[in-house]
Amino acid sequence: MAALAADPPAAAVPAAGGTSTHQLVNSGASRLAFKIKSSNNAEYRLKPVFGFVEPGASAPMEITRLAGPPKEDKLVVQFAEVAADATDAQAPFKAGPAAGEVVIPISAT
Repeated sequence: MAALAADPPAAAVPAAGGTSTHQLVNSGASRLAFKIKSSNNAEYRLKPVFGFVEPGASAPMEITRLAGPPKEDKLVVQFAEVAADATDAQAPFKAGPAAGEVVIPISAT
């Protein structure tokens, strides 16, 4: 069973701007591709938007908040199992629905 988790599972950033660093942790036995979507693309920048996480490993993710009014937002990390030799992290999400998703609530205060 594919399983992806975010560590830490939520983010708090200053509304005036700042960053939060997280790890996407793959606890399953399959390689996963991920895609990160935001409820607020005007004030958040994500690195990376697409990527891979090897089985039993983790991948870094950085959330950058630009200055804006305080509010609650969320990120949705969609994931799908991929072959060990896959090179295009975007391909599984063009082909069909994701296998699962992780929601990361973000609080900008």
